[in-house]
Amino acid sequence: MLVYYSKTLHSPMYFFLSQLSISDIMMITDIAPNILNIVLHERTSISYFGCITQYYVFGSTEAFECFLLTVMSYDRYLAICSPLHYISIMKQTLCIQLVLASWIVSCSLTSISTLDVCQLEFCGPNVIDHIFCDFNPLVELSCSDTSNVQMEITLLCVPVLIFPFLVIVVSYTYIVLTILKISSFSGRLKSFSTCSSHLTVVFIFYGTLAAAYLIPKKGQSQMISKIMSLLYTVFTPFVNPFIYSLRNKEIKENLKMLYINKRIFI
Repeated sequence: MLVYYSKTLHSPMYFFLSQLSISDIMMITDIAPNILNIVLHERTSISYFGCITQYYVFGSTEAFECFLLTVMSYDRYLAICSPLHYISIMKQTLCIQLVLASWIVSCSLTSISTLDVCQLEFCGPNVIDHIFCDFNPLVELSCSDTSNVQMEITLLCVPVLIFPFLVIVVSYTYIVLTILKISSFSGRLKSFSTCSSHLTVVFIFYGTLAAAYLIPKKGQSQMISKIMSLLYTVFTPFVNPFIYSLRNKEIKENLKMLYINKRIFI
C-alpha cells in the first residue's frame, strides 16, 4: 500500500517488492491458519479438496517467488551494469509483463504436479505427519506407484529452481565484477547497498529450500523436517518485510511522511 500511495516509490524495484509482499501474504494465509489449528487442537483434519488446494497455492507462490527473485536480480543487473539504458529498458509495461509471466508459468507448472498428485490413490489411514499438505507427505500416503510422479517433480525442479538460481548467480557475478571496477570505496559501498537486501532474501529463500529438500531424509527426524518446512513457509515471509523495509531509507522516509500527512489530515 505504501508503494501504491507514495509517488517517490513508483520504480521497478519497489513494484517488484510489492509483488513479493503479495506472494508472502498468500503463502502465510495458505499455511499459517492450519498450523495454528494444529497447535491448538494437537490433531486436526482437512478435506481432500482443502489439502489439494493448499498444496496448489503453496506450490504456485513458491514457484512465483523463485521467478520473481530472478526478475529482481535482472533488475539489479541493469541498474548497476547498464545504468544509462536502465530507464529505457525497465519500463512499467515490461515490469507488468514480467510479473504476469512469472505468475502464469508458476501456476501452470504447479498445475502439472497437482494433477499428478490427484491421480494417486490413497487407501491407507490418510494421516499426514506434517504441518501442511506438501508433496512428499502426500506421496508417502499413496498406495499406488509414485515413481513417475516423483520423476516429473524432479524434472519440474529444473525450470522452477535450478534455472532461476543459475540466472541469479550469473547476474550477481556481473554485478560484483562491475562494482569492483568502481574506483572509490564509497561508490562501491553505495552500489552494493542497492542489492544487498535482495541478496539476503535470495540466500535465506534458497538456503531454507535446499535444507528442506536437498538434505537426505535418511536418519532425519520428523521434527527436524517440520522445522525446515517452517523456515521457508513462515520464517522467510516473516523476515522479508524487515529486510526490505527497516533497512531501506526511502521506505522509512515515506512511512514518516505518510504518518505526518495523516496527522495533518486528522
